[in-house]
Amino acid sequence: MTHYNTLQPHSTRNTMTQAKIGIIGGSGLYKMEALKDVEEVQVETPFGAPSDALILGTLDGERVAFLPRHGRNHHLLPSDLPFRANIYAMKSLGVEYLLSASAVGSLQETAKPLDLLVPDQFIDRTKNRISTFFGDGIVAHIGFADPVCPQLAKVLADSIASLDLPDVTLHRGGTYLCMEGPAFSTKAESNLYRIWGATVIGMTNLPEAKLAREAEIAYATLALVTDYDCWHPHHDSVTVEMILGNLHRNAANAQQVIQETVRRIRENPFRSDAHRALKHAILTPLDQVPAATKEKLHLLLHKYL
Repeated sequence: MTHYNTLQPHSTRNTMTQAKIGIIGGSGLYKMEALKDVEEVQVETPFGAPSDALILGTLDGERVAFLPRHGRNHHLLPSDLPFRANIYAMKSLGVEYLLSASAVGSLQETAKPLDLLVPDQFIDRTKNRISTFFGDGIVAHIGFADPVCPQLAKVLADSIASLDLPDVTLHRGGTYLCMEGPAFSTKAESNLYRIWGATVIGMTNLPEAKLAREAEIAYATLALVTDYDCWHPHHDSVTVEMILGNLHRNAANAQQVIQETVRRIRENPFRSDAHRALKHAILTPLDQVPAATKEKLHLLLHKYL
């Protein structure tokens, strides 16, 4: 029988290679001075290798795991991201709360560049992503009406509100439209998404949110507004240079927000509905699931077997 995860089970693993809180985002997020006892961990999964080695460290007394979404050299296209491996790897480290920091374009005048937004809804416009762990003889249908954990989103937004961040407006709630990419939107698409009521646009978070729910991990997004996409008549259309410039300005803010959010979770951990998302989601009788599939998904299924 094949064992996919190179790390030991949670009960016997060294506590230094466990983390209750995970962060997915740019490499700058784990280069904060407050992060101590840093180590890299390679995790093998039944879905291949994650985007990069996971970086574990202690932040305000809490063990956290960081993963650079596109790899440390930003070599992975949004469509090529190993979403399943990334979320599975976080789950294997014991992550219960997952924060995703992402650059986004704004589709609304009120969400201006350098603002921070904590979305509560998603629209899926991807075409080439696998965003489920299931199949191969097992069927599960998670509830996804509320795709973001409201408790974790509130902790994240409250953390932003508590900080004195210059030139930053906090937006609580909003809809993140996830497009395929890698090209940016046409003007027709951008205006269509505005009619739909979308607030921001990005290329990565929807598959993460779905897979985190299947993995019974509470998930929330820190959306860092970098531009007005291409719809705005008085702003230049989005360019890579524009995004990178604003993203670098946002990096320091994101570090402060993550540190404050970690502190609040450490002081007041909570149980999320996401932590039992599979309880009534699995339709296939588990004694009828192929042995190889049960082994592949043991990390997700073990408490229901």
